[in-house]
Amino acid sequence: MSARRVDAQPMDGAAVDGAAVDAADGDLLRIDDLRVELPGPDGHRPVLRGVSLRMAPGEALGLVGESGSGKSMTARSVLRLLPRGARTTGTVHVRGTDVGRLDAAALRRLRSRDLAMVFQDPRATVNPVRTVGDFLGEVLREQGHSRTAAEAEAGRLLAEIGVDRVERRLRQHPHELSGGLLQRVVIAAALATEPALILADEPTTALDVTTQEEVVAILDEQRRQRHAGLLFISHDLELAAAVCDRIAVMYAGTVVEVLPADRLHAEARHPYTRALLRARPGTVPPGARLETVPGRPQSAFDAPATCVFADRCPAVRDVCRTTPPEFRAVGTGAVACHLVPAEVLRG
Repeated sequence: MSARRVDAQPMDGAAVDGAAVDAADGDLLRIDDLRVELPGPDGHRPVLRGVSLRMAPGEALGLVGESGSGKSMTARSVLRLLPRGARTTGTVHVRGTDVGRLDAAALRRLRSRDLAMVFQDPRATVNPVRTVGDFLGEVLREQGHSRTAAEAEAGRLLAEIGVDRVERRLRQHPHELSGGLLQRVVIAAALATEPALILADEPTTALDVTTQEEVVAILDEQRRQRHAGLLFISHDLELAAAVCDRIAVMYAGTVVEVLPADRLHAEARHPYTRALLRARPGTVPPGARLETVPGRPQSAFDAPATCVFADRCPAVRDVCRTTPPEFRAVGTGAVACHLVPAEVLRG
């Protein structure tokens, strides 16, 4: 749905009188060295450790990785929906606007016009005591529609994304709909604002496999028709590759590799990306033991200060434990690994 929460706290060092737009910036989304720390019992701990990403208008970018890698926190940073007490450095630009410098009113306008969020659990998004028509109508009236026009547009949006018996659905409450239907309603609410960028945070997690495919197909079709950008967050490499133009792999609060989706299998170079690909069901013969990533998943605050994957990497070398790897272009993608293009990672 469209994000409307107001958070008047700008990013560190930011002004509160709005933000200038860089007309020369052609990126839809640009994140530069984003670092986020959250308060804990022993002080602030890092959850993002220098995330940098770029998206072109109309592009679909998949953000994949294990739970706790920082995918959702990255998306929430774009909306500035961070927990109270969060400390941030770095910059987030949407259509050339520095999100961290926006005051409360400008941030509200950005969230209601340019950005939309589709969360994991649609039942946590929609008010359970209001009808679907009320939910969609509220979003549309905020865009300037009259009550009558909002009702008609809500029905049109639902029909456009494949919801049947539209008039009945508008009168129903969330508990009367399946998870798949309710997620379609949430997607309709996101599309109602005609956003330039849709942030989809694991939108298929609570759905069965068949419904997952339908929801992903709807997101892909709608973003193409509307030439909207899509930041698609998932732990499922295959699902992300099916819907996205490029894949960014995250581990322990940072991006370790970015590749075109259609080159993911052929050109993955980071040991973590390659380990994820080998750990997918279907990569071993029936009855054989599925390969797993060694060690345990690490969060940003307990990962090494040098290479974040060093403690789990089967090919680790001394340099990996002493020097942070540089993120550099290799082939059609980019990777942060001392071993590339070392022979140990080829083949």
